[in-house]
Amino acid sequence: MASTGASYVQHVYYVQGSAMAGQATKQNITVRLDRQTLRKAKVLAARRNTSISRLLADQIETLVGEDDAYEQSERRALALLDRGFHLGGHIQASRDEWHER
Repeated sequence: MASTGASYVQHVYYVQGSAMAGQATKQNITVRLDRQTLRKAKVLAARRNTSISRLLADQIETLVGEDDAYEQSERRALALLDRGFHLGGHIQASRDEWHER
């Protein structure tokens, strides 16, 4: 029998904390997976004693956290470059002396 290219839909609940209300709000997302990937994800989630939803939410939270950390590091590095570095030396020669031909 030829493959129909069918995919399966996994509905995932992503939990995000709300600072103002003090309670978590949930946003539904839909993920399309092929049958084999979904089967393997179910097995992986069962091995880790969790749900596919929690497995995906944890991975998304990790990716977002890593991206936030990278952006913060990039901002710090660019601020250091803007400020420049003074290594304590003193240039004794003029620019013209360095570039004499």
